[in-house]
Amino acid sequence: MGNICAGRVAIVTGAGRGIGREHALMLAENGATVVVNDLGGDATGEGADTTPAQSVVDEILAMGGEAVVNGANVADFDAAGEMVQQAIDTFGSCDILINNAGILRDRMMFSMTEGDWDAVINVHLKGTFAPSHHAAKYWREKVKAGGEAFGRIVNTASPSGIYGNIGQSNYGAAKAGIAAFTIITAMELTKYGVTVNCLAPGAYTRMTKDLPGFAGMDEETQEKMGPRWIAVTTAWLCSDAAQNVTGRIFDIVGQRVGIAEQWKLGPTAMQTDDPADMTDVIAGLMAEAALNSDMGGHPTEGPGRPGKTI
Repeated sequence: MGNICAGRVAIVTGAGRGIGREHALMLAENGATVVVNDLGGDATGEGADTTPAQSVVDEILAMGGEAVVNGANVADFDAAGEMVQQAIDTFGSCDILINNAGILRDRMMFSMTEGDWDAVINVHLKGTFAPSHHAAKYWREKVKAGGEAFGRIVNTASPSGIYGNIGQSNYGAAKAGIAAFTIITAMELTKYGVTVNCLAPGAYTRMTKDLPGFAGMDEETQEKMGPRWIAVTTAWLCSDAAQNVTGRIFDIVGQRVGIAEQWKLGPTAMQTDDPADMTDVIAGLMAEAALNSDMGGHPTEGPGRPGKTI
């Protein structure tokens, strides 16, 4: 393995299992020191247990690396700040932040409870903002004091957020928010040498193994869809070579990596001043507009993805 992150200090949230674990291990294999954050709850966010995080730390120590456990809830603003400070106090810096922690509470919108909505939005969206805020504040102050202009944030969206998926209005809304957050904060932090990018990963993990498309997957396909593939591009994004790559959403499924393109203005027309006359105007726009994409990122018609006619 290479050494492209040598000398860097990384925080990886939700790093006890799945994609987060692979991020932590890949960064360590490439020379980074790692704060392994994981609250240790189940897939719905219930409970707490630092055992998974400690297991990852033990793996990193066994390979000759340096790592420490952090059991904070990333949606707790003050605890997120303490996590960033832990990296600085323990290892002397904070250079990389991988916002990966997340939960699932999938339900159709009409069956979703307020608690389902709040929990998912809190962990994903606030749990991305809170660590990012504290890390960004540290980097800004460091640069203003004459220090190195370097920082890396890699957020985690989802195909559900950028393309849409039935039964995941809470999760998809949070992930879409993270994608937008990535684009905006990339603009804000570039002057400090900080890049902000985002992943929209597809991988076989404990959170996806029962979902359509993953349930019943044979072992060979599970391996091809393993979470370690997600960590390859992530480690590169955290290297010096990625200094000019920011504000991008990387759609990664197995060995395939692509860039998901941002919302853009499609066909346009002039409105009439009478809503009753808008039928033909909208029909013309619908005929020219690209279809919404499926979960693979390809424009298509299908259930919940209407075609061009009205």
